[in-house]
Amino acid sequence: MLALFLPVFLVFLMIGLPVVFALLFAPGVLLMLNGQERDIALLYRNVYNGMDSFPLMALPFFVLAGELMNRGGITTRIVEFSQAMMGHLRGGLAHVNILSSILFAGLSGSAVADTSALGSTLIPAMEKNGYSRTFAAAVTAASSVIGPIIPPSGIMIIYAYVMGESVAALFLAGIVPGVMVGIGLMVMVRLMADKYDLPKAERIVHQNQTITPLEANVSFALLRLNFAGVLVGLFAGVSALLGLAGVNISVNGWLVFLVFLPIAHLLLMRLRTKVSNDFRIICKKAVAPLQTPIIILGGILVGVFTPTEASAVAVAYALVVSFFILRSMKLSDLPGALTRAALASSTVLLLVGAAVAFKTVVSLSHAPEIMADWILGLSENPLILLFLINILLFVVGMFLDAGPAIIILGPILGPIFVDLGVHPVHFAIIMSVNLTVGLATPPMGLVLFVASSVSGEKVEAISKAILPFLMVEVVVIFLITYIPAISMTIPRLTGFVQ
Repeated sequence: MLALFLPVFLVFLMIGLPVVFALLFAPGVLLMLNGQERDIALLYRNVYNGMDSFPLMALPFFVLAGELMNRGGITTRIVEFSQAMMGHLRGGLAHVNILSSILFAGLSGSAVADTSALGSTLIPAMEKNGYSRTFAAAVTAASSVIGPIIPPSGIMIIYAYVMGESVAALFLAGIVPGVMVGIGLMVMVRLMADKYDLPKAERIVHQNQTITPLEANVSFALLRLNFAGVLVGLFAGVSALLGLAGVNISVNGWLVFLVFLPIAHLLLMRLRTKVSNDFRIICKKAVAPLQTPIIILGGILVGVFTPTEASAVAVAYALVVSFFILRSMKLSDLPGALTRAALASSTVLLLVGAAVAFKTVVSLSHAPEIMADWILGLSENPLILLFLINILLFVVGMFLDAGPAIIILGPILGPIFVDLGVHPVHFAIIMSVNLTVGLATPPMGLVLFVASSVSGEKVEAISKAILPFLMVEVVVIFLITYIPAISMTIPRLTGFVQ
């Protein structure tokens, strides 16, 4: 009888029961009918056990960091920077929307936060610039799925927690797929520009920009440090290639950095003569906020802190930037940001706890073994099975939020494909990206409803307009699936995957 837990769960969902309660009531009812009342106590005790985890502490911290950045006026700076960089392309504001999502992904890691924060700013601006409100909402919803793919990512933290994988490896594996989704969406916008007569290209650089002396000095220093770091990375790449050719170069990394620092300064001083003063100030104003993903990934890669500690560092950095550098927040703003972060975090953690409890019944029902036998009975070819599982995940993503879907299906599907020779980190990215795209997929995609709320357009209209962008994202999913190097190269180069 316990094998009926999934159909009962789906029935509860269809009658409108919230996911958290459906995850708990479905197995609870079946345990009671099966005469296993003692296991009901175990089921609900696992709700707390599922939330009581050190790696999961990263979730509320990353949510809070995103809230602080957004409340501190970071969204406006990112949008202005994106407009200055991409506004000259045909369909410029649509490109700006996508680039803003890529940059915002490094701050929040949430598709819902992306849709809400950027949508409220960009949808009215796109409509004023000649785009239809439906198209603007569709671009916002489609690009928002980049948020949980590019690190930091709440979904990948949940997957790593459930499956025992490295959070850092998953974060690094998500960089290239996230950028690919963004580039693919931009290509689609360009293809649609002539057909739908999107507005002409116009570089948008807001005039009379101002910046405080403190922020200007901080940006001055950070730009040179970042640029020197890029040059060191290029040097390391060349050294690695020479090493493959038998030429070994052994140089102290800090010494190389100090050598490249004045070179970075000279190059930046030369670049500043090529652009207007307003353009330079817009770029400077985006420097401090965009350090967040650099601090998170850099600290993890160097080994200074764990991903959970990195989330706390991100909060501390967001506080310093918002209160002391940008001075865009006051103490009176802090309770509101903390409240919103607490509500968002509690929702996710309750889902995680309920899903972990749900997983207890999954193990009691022997569903993983039944599912494994059924899947392996379809075909012995891993390529065909990966195609079929992508279809399954895509359909699941239409109806179920990514977090619960990962906790329910990860322990069932992960071991099957690992046994077939798929690397666990590779399968984690396949599953995470697929279910993330499901957030923007009709009929129940969460960001569709958020985009509808922000734009005032009907979900049905947005669902129709988003289809070309979903097609791009599906193509990217299959590229990630069948070309493992797309997601696995960076983790391997950095030593997080062998």
